[in-house]
Amino acid sequence: MKRKQLKGIGKIGLFFLVATVLAFALINFLEEPFDVQKWRDEPLERYEMVDDLIESQILIGKPKNEVLKILGQPDSRFSENKDAIIYAIGDPPSFFASQKEYLLVVFKNQKVDKVTLASE
Repeated sequence: MKRKQLKGIGKIGLFFLVATVLAFALINFLEEPFDVQKWRDEPLERYEMVDDLIESQILIGKPKNEVLKILGQPDSRFSENKDAIIYAIGDPPSFFASQKEYLLVVFKNQKVDKVTLASE
């Protein structure tokens, strides 16, 4: 009896291991390097590039007018504030319903201080 239980537990563990590996592979497959043209042309696919945009820190230290040249106009659903702008990034495929995320660009002394994801 114990042997059957152990085999069942092993199968369940293997299933979760395979599911986890597939999920990480899918996430990594969906990530792309930041591309200005794609960012502007395909706003619903921005989630594919947002991690690279944040991690590369290419916006850090840039004034607002340069950010607007690179990323285009911010999401119009949010009021434009002097200290922060927000961009919609689309919805990545997910196994679970998740909160909507946005790219948040925060300015300090007229230059980009922080680039991060924000949730609704």
